[in-house]
Amino acid sequence: MNILILGAGGREHTLAWKLSQSSKLNHLFVAPGNAGTREVATNLPIGVNDFEAIKEAVLENDIDLVVVGPEDPLVNGVHDFFLNDAAIRHIPVIGPQKAGAELEGSKEFAKKFMMRHNIPTAAYQSFTSETLQQGYDFLETLQAPYVLKADGLAAGKGVVILEDIEEAKKELKTMLVDAKFGAASTTVVIEEFLSGIELSVFVLTDGEGYKVLPTAKDYKRIGEGDTGLNTGGMGAISPVPFADDSFMDKIHERIVKPTVEGLKKDNLPYKGFIFIGLIKVGEDPKVIEYNVRMGDPETEVVIPRIKNDLVEVLEAVAQGRLNEIDLELDPRTASTVMLVSGGYPEAYTKGIEIKGFEGVEDSLVFHAGTQLKDGKVVTSGGRVMAITSYGNDFKEALATSYRNIEKIKFDKMNYRKDIGFDL
Repeated sequence: MNILILGAGGREHTLAWKLSQSSKLNHLFVAPGNAGTREVATNLPIGVNDFEAIKEAVLENDIDLVVVGPEDPLVNGVHDFFLNDAAIRHIPVIGPQKAGAELEGSKEFAKKFMMRHNIPTAAYQSFTSETLQQGYDFLETLQAPYVLKADGLAAGKGVVILEDIEEAKKELKTMLVDAKFGAASTTVVIEEFLSGIELSVFVLTDGEGYKVLPTAKDYKRIGEGDTGLNTGGMGAISPVPFADDSFMDKIHERIVKPTVEGLKKDNLPYKGFIFIGLIKVGEDPKVIEYNVRMGDPETEVVIPRIKNDLVEVLEAVAQGRLNEIDLELDPRTASTVMLVSGGYPEAYTKGIEIKGFEGVEDSLVFHAGTQLKDGKVVTSGGRVMAITSYGNDFKEALATSYRNIEKIKFDKMNYRKDIGFDL
């Protein structure tokens, strides 16, 4: 098969690395890709939302399957674009159609979906600039801390958690009236704060059958001990040590099954990954959010633990026969640590040369924000590289990643030295 992956981050490099191991693969393309994906695939200089250019590339390169990495093109309807064009309608796309992608595209849509299908989640209400005063009133009914979420896509930065009620009111006004997150915060969801420990569960579905992939836990804050600003993710661990069999049974019965069934009942065609962000409150799981693709950096620990031929698995999704696949998992723990640019998640410099990663042993190096410039690998994003290792437990896996990180150098390189500290 000839396969095209859309995207340019660590998630896409990990998927490319895994797909490239398949005997069923002929040619692999990544658009636009990064310096890492070019080692295992052909990069195409095409943006993930340039649907016309994607169509041209698909026809030109005789593509048999398209795997969509990030959420943006899914929410913008890339799958529908394929279905509505006679020339490419026959090419399967891994990723939901626009209607299903609303699970991530709109926090309000996701909340209504959960309420409709009795999926446990935090109590909430939605507000617009017209109902700002009601928003203030609703905040008064809640206990601190206060959770405000921009309804639309805000590149993982649209959630604000505040301790002070006056600050929360001010933030609500900034989001709704001053359009802090642009169109993404035209509507804001305010919800009760849930106290507990977070984890993510990944599901792959062909719209009928489904497979539950390994669990993972990522670390979003820039600072040690989960302090400072939110990022796209500073590291991850799989499996999650506290997600034992009885807890996983609850997740399966109360959340996974009703989610897949709910998509069917609501007539939301869905072929692809469902990322369920959960929180363990006491002994009970509740949903924080849905994403309609794999997470990043969770992909860097989940995919390396899948032993199956991934081309075979995705082909089964495309053909609606996922239930024929038996998922084989590596029993070892995988841990990843993200190397980021100095200043990230605020302003940072790009184009800095990265040295030493070729000397890494016993770890996998997944490129995130890198590119090739004048024969050198340089930084091109805030999150630069993910260093993934296996171990008998997360501490052993992390020790290998940290040992290898010492070999890698770029100016102002930053990373968290405490991944897994809360486990």
